[in-house]
Amino acid sequence: MIQQHITLAGIGAGPFNLSVAALMQKVPDVSYALFDKKKSFHWHPGLMLQGARLQTSWMKDLVTPVDPTSPYSFLKFLVDHGRFYAFINAEQAAISRQEFAQYLEWVAAQLPQVNFNAHVREIDYKQGRFWLRFDDRILSADHLCLGTGTQPFVPEFAVPHLGQQIFHGGSILNSQRNFAGKRVVVVGGGQTGAEVFLELISERWGECESVAWLSRRGNFDQLDEAPFTNDLFTPGYVQHFLSLNRQQKRELVARQKLASDGISPSTLQEIYQSLYQIQIVQGRNKGYALLPSRELVAMQNQHSHYALQVVHHQQADEWLDADVVIFCTGFKTVIPGCLEPLLDRVGWEEDGLLAMQDNYQVRWEHGQQNHIYAVNASRHHHGIVDPQTSLMAWRSANIVNDLLGYRLYNLEQNSFVQWGKGQAEKERYVA
Repeated sequence: MIQQHITLAGIGAGPFNLSVAALMQKVPDVSYALFDKKKSFHWHPGLMLQGARLQTSWMKDLVTPVDPTSPYSFLKFLVDHGRFYAFINAEQAAISRQEFAQYLEWVAAQLPQVNFNAHVREIDYKQGRFWLRFDDRILSADHLCLGTGTQPFVPEFAVPHLGQQIFHGGSILNSQRNFAGKRVVVVGGGQTGAEVFLELISERWGECESVAWLSRRGNFDQLDEAPFTNDLFTPGYVQHFLSLNRQQKRELVARQKLASDGISPSTLQEIYQSLYQIQIVQGRNKGYALLPSRELVAMQNQHSHYALQVVHHQQADEWLDADVVIFCTGFKTVIPGCLEPLLDRVGWEEDGLLAMQDNYQVRWEHGQQNHIYAVNASRHHHGIVDPQTSLMAWRSANIVNDLLGYRLYNLEQNSFVQWGKGQAEKERYVA
């Protein structure tokens, strides 16, 4: 088997690790590579719904917030593709998810260090190095950066029923979508649930007999996009968040849910206007039900359909009949199986989450010499911004600075809000 040694091995080539790789281009004397088992780059292809848009500014791309002159910026993508003026003239409040995916694919294609169809089967540690085993070779690395992304989450009771009738919304475009005459239930009151509900009532996938939209939340709440809420997605706030204890962090993450997991106001407006046109102007008495304050707790296979037990938060239980159930219940962080040989040497929190440090390193027994960085695995430690793209470039710059041992990228940014105790308090910088 061919053996090779590099400084940094990235496991996964999604947006977060791509950001690290793009910023590493400034240090050509440091060897690194990303490895992904996928055959080519794709970013949530099952969620590229018509009209789906980012909830984050396009300026918060892979590199611009820390390196605006980088050749891997979204602006450079626009110029290279001859669409800069058309993009400006379109005056879009938010860009489409499809266009941002095109940008990410463009960056991945430009980085020779990004390797697809490269399945890391196992990672072990010996002789002061990580050893990565592939099907056709073994590679060693001084440090790791975990970025394998997330997996769709569905409640345990639904797992045995997954199939053509019961599936996660993250694969909606990969599934059969002829719902004509079907009773469809959408579970989840976030952005994906809203987008799927909108597609269903627009009848682009056939005219359903009925569509019910369930949410545990008390209402179909919009994303909080106020300026001072957006300040939660800044380096200054993250630095403050790091100074809090675990209980304070947990309470804040729960309280700030709508800052990162609400529905875009434009989507809510489109849903409401569509219902007005269909139900009132056109006079079509459609079987559409919007059901907040409800939680799906069980489902029974009735052969031709499913009976769903729904708990109302303030009233009695309800039962719904459904031919199709679409779970828009988010994603969960999963530790890649290739790390199995290292798991007994890695630090864990009480609730089974990775024990993280301020510099995005995982605590583990050889961490002083060989670092394990993790992206999108630190919501419990760094706050609600961690799974978002808002501070993607800033986090990547932290990792690069920490890896190099000096400040290649400037991480300081001004804020109008004094989140900490006061200016006399020593600033707490991540790297």
